[in-house]
Amino acid sequence: MSDRRSDEGRRAESRRILERVDRDSESLLMRSAAKARDHFAAREAEGEDWTELWGRRLGRALAVVFAIFLLAWLWLTLRGGHS
Repeated sequence: MSDRRSDEGRRAESRRILERVDRDSESLLMRSAAKARDHFAAREAEGEDWTELWGRRLGRALAVVFAIFLLAWLWLTLRGGHS
């Protein structure tokens, strides 16, 4: 009888732990997505000159495009498709 209770207690504790891990991982993902969105929207430059704001946004967007280009080039080079 006590073994059954201890098993149920362990299962309940395991469920609580898994639910907490799930909540924490979701909040980490949400925080990371919000930070990335704010970074690319140049939120830290709010209130500054509009040219500086849009210059930051454009520069960050071009950096992403360039990084994707470099990754594609590296993949093609390592795959042997590029002479």
